[in-house]
Amino acid sequence: MASLHELIPVVNKLQDIVTNTSLTDLDLPLLTVIGSQSAGKSSVLENIVGRDFLPRGTGIVTRRPLILQLIHLAEDDPLINRTDFLSDEVTDPKEMTLEDHLRSQSNSTTNIVSAETEKPIQEWGEFLHIPGKRFYNFDNIRKEIENETSRIAGKNKGISRIPINLKIYSPNVLNLTLVDLPGLTKIPIADQPVDIERQIKNLILEYISKPNSIILAVTPANQDLVNSEALKLARQVDPQGKRTIGILSKLDLMDHGTNALDILTGKVYPLKLGFIGVVNRSQQDIMTRKSLEESLAAEMEFFNSHPAYKTIANRCGTAHLAKTLNKTLMNHIRERLPDIKAKLNTLMGQTEQELASYGNLNIVSKENRAGLILQLMNKFANNFINSIEGNSSEISTKELCGGARIYYIYNEVLGNSMNSINPLHNLTVTDIRTAIRNSTGPRASLFVPELAFDLLVKPQIQLLEGPSHRCVELVYEELMKICHNCGNQELARYPKLHTKLIEVVSELLRERLGPTTKYVESLIEINRAYINTNHPNFVGAANAMATVVEEKQRQREQEKRNQQKKEEHVSNAHNEVNIAKAAASSAASHAANGNILLEHKDHKNKSHNKSESSILDEIKGNEMTIPTTVTLADSKPEKENFLNYFFGKKDEAHPNAEPKVVPFSYPTETESSELQFHLPSMDDSIQHQLDHFHLNEEQLSEREQMECELIRRLIASYFSIVRETIRDQVPKAIMCLLVNYSKDTVQNQLVQKLYKDSLFDELLYEDETLIQEREKCEKLLETYREAAKVISEVL
Repeated sequence: MASLHELIPVVNKLQDIVTNTSLTDLDLPLLTVIGSQSAGKSSVLENIVGRDFLPRGTGIVTRRPLILQLIHLAEDDPLINRTDFLSDEVTDPKEMTLEDHLRSQSNSTTNIVSAETEKPIQEWGEFLHIPGKRFYNFDNIRKEIENETSRIAGKNKGISRIPINLKIYSPNVLNLTLVDLPGLTKIPIADQPVDIERQIKNLILEYISKPNSIILAVTPANQDLVNSEALKLARQVDPQGKRTIGILSKLDLMDHGTNALDILTGKVYPLKLGFIGVVNRSQQDIMTRKSLEESLAAEMEFFNSHPAYKTIANRCGTAHLAKTLNKTLMNHIRERLPDIKAKLNTLMGQTEQELASYGNLNIVSKENRAGLILQLMNKFANNFINSIEGNSSEISTKELCGGARIYYIYNEVLGNSMNSINPLHNLTVTDIRTAIRNSTGPRASLFVPELAFDLLVKPQIQLLEGPSHRCVELVYEELMKICHNCGNQELARYPKLHTKLIEVVSELLRERLGPTTKYVESLIEINRAYINTNHPNFVGAANAMATVVEEKQRQREQEKRNQQKKEEHVSNAHNEVNIAKAAASSAASHAANGNILLEHKDHKNKSHNKSESSILDEIKGNEMTIPTTVTLADSKPEKENFLNYFFGKKDEAHPNAEPKVVPFSYPTETESSELQFHLPSMDDSIQHQLDHFHLNEEQLSEREQMECELIRRLIASYFSIVRETIRDQVPKAIMCLLVNYSKDTVQNQLVQKLYKDSLFDELLYEDETLIQEREKCEKLLETYREAAKVISEVL
């Protein structure tokens, strides 16, 4: 570790580096001066420097942060005798006269000397924004601060966060680095912004919130300490007071009989670094141009002679403040410098990685450009393939992408779209009846014509083409998105090559879109070309008709039971009335009436049994027998009976009568399980639509109702079979013809289209923006290295 006196110059060098390169990541130790307007901040700084150089006036004078670096010079310091600089006596070369030019030439070859002592001037100031120019006249320093403030912050009393860096070289100062910030204000005046208070507070907090900042809270002694805005802000960021120094100004302006001894000794508001009292020049002293030497002497006289402060006079005054700040800053730098070096190493590593992502600066030669282009092509093709297969190193966690999104399209988008299609979409009862009649020709048919089923089911199969087309388009769009996202930082270095790679892959995908779409269309046409009614999952006409008849029989029986319950309810009510009337009659009459009721009941039962027997005999005598159950053992006779009835034969006893068919509903799950033959399951939505498909019984005969219902069931069954087939075949076709084909041929396609010597110069053209970013990154890295070198000199 170097000596403590070398630490502050090291930080000054780092501060110059930070300011020149606008670094914000490097937090350097600083003494930050804050306080309300007219609290005496400027006077405190001028007393420390021993010179008048800060702007003064009403309202906000300090409107930009002023980073003030005080550099102590020895009398024989070689900096004093340097000649390679421009004096503040020389004006802008564009506005120079011949006399000014001759004076500047004379100053550049001879030292600037004092008129009184004829010795080189040992005090001057330098601004970082005017390198190589010394300001020996401190009035010119004040003017330059005012001009530079107006240039950036404007002339409307607004503030700016861009700092002004000023170095003051003098043998009368101690090494210090301070930041003078705008004074806190409450009410905007003149043309100040309405939110000036918020702006100033945010600017101050930006500096004092940094852990490496030591806060100098300037508070006038002639106001209550509880009203100190400086201490209030300091407490927000330093609640324990570990890095806050209290400066109590204007002690000579307190009311007679009062003093601030308790505050200076830490009894009122304790701070780890304590309070220091100072006495500044009054406004009258400034107007009369009272020298700072006289002012400092008067300050020490005040403390030594004051009855309350003379016991602590050695801990008060500007001289003690400067020494305390110097010692505090050096200790703080010694503690924080290792952390700063570690931070620098981290920033250097991050910047080196960023620079590597932009590619090196080596000029691509004719010998290695072919290999470079081939390497970039392979990376692009591998990124495209890996994104589809899910092996990409940059997998998003926010949304589905690549192969996962293609899977989602197959299983969710396509599946839901097809399941939502109604098998009987736009197919009314009238359409079915018309198709049946048109298929029979000029004579009545004995059977339901198969041609009607073919004519009606083919348009319904065509409904599957829309979702299939959309599935192809969605997969194509996802592949295009994958293609556009396959770039990387290295490829971004060559925008034209990146664009060409995307164009080639996009052209490949467009070429494969046509055959894929055509093949998917052919799948629909294939299923429409031949209606395979022999499919094992197809319900078939006999089974469908048996189901319809079974349901109608069950509904008829249910209605019959409901009617009997209704009659029994009426009969029971009538009997209850008769019983109530017979209660008042004699026992003999009651017995007789009881016999009559018994006879009546027997007669009624006999009549009921006779009625059932006659109905069964009538059904047996009819050529059409409606089966109550269908079993494997007797399915053939039953089918022949109801098919004979359905396809043309009528009741022999009533040849001209049309059998009445009551409305029916589909069996429940329990009832359907009693059937001995297999029916394919349908979606609940389709079954729901079938259940609510109402027939117009006023216009349709019983036979037409049966025929329409049969066709409906056959269409729904066959549509479900084709839908499952298409849903399975479309993703396979897309994978084979579009996705897998693109994966297998993308690399060969890129080489075939772009690996040509005539295109190398065009493809390897670098982006101007990226070149600028790389140069900026290189400068930043060089800055970090320079800062690390400076720190290494003292560690």
